[in-house]
Amino acid sequence: MAIKVAAIIGSVREGSMNLRLVEFMKERYADRLDIEAVTINNIPLFNPDIEENVPQEVVDFRNKVKGADAVLFAVPEYNYSIPGSLKNAIDWLSRGGFVLREKPAFIVGSSMGVLGSVRAQIHLREVLSNPSLSPMLLPGNEVYIGSVHEKLNENNEIIDSGTLGFLDQVVDNFVTFYNKMA
Repeated sequence: MAIKVAAIIGSVREGSMNLRLVEFMKERYADRLDIEAVTINNIPLFNPDIEENVPQEVVDFRNKVKGADAVLFAVPEYNYSIPGSLKNAIDWLSRGGFVLREKPAFIVGSSMGVLGSVRAQIHLREVLSNPSLSPMLLPGNEVYIGSVHEKLNENNEIIDSGTLGFLDQVVDNFVTFYNKMA
């Protein structure tokens, strides 16, 4: 049975390369991962003043994450960090039930630059270390896909054999990691 994965897309951009990467992963690894792309486009700004009457978009977002067996973060890099929209969505996850705590998770990231979201992923790991979040992140399997526009074709297929081989290995490692935790 495939692991149910909520893939949080860290970009709100139409045509997001990270969304396209997740769509590729959904197809390629369907036998092991049941991936649902979870967008954050409609998540309102976090505001403690409205925590008692949480907006429906946030309730739906939290429920998708809570209902999944695992979480995949697909993160671009904006100005050497994670996008503000992703930080905002994570802020909502830090409240109202600890939906990420000890949930198996892993991170992928791509960008048109050569470093492929390295700095963003460092910051994301720091943010996720908050005790109100604390997912169980797959260690030592950082996926930084630089120059993604040259590695992902118009059909959302990775055409770079080195990238594909590495991603295959990381997914295998995640499935093993998840099964050890189950």
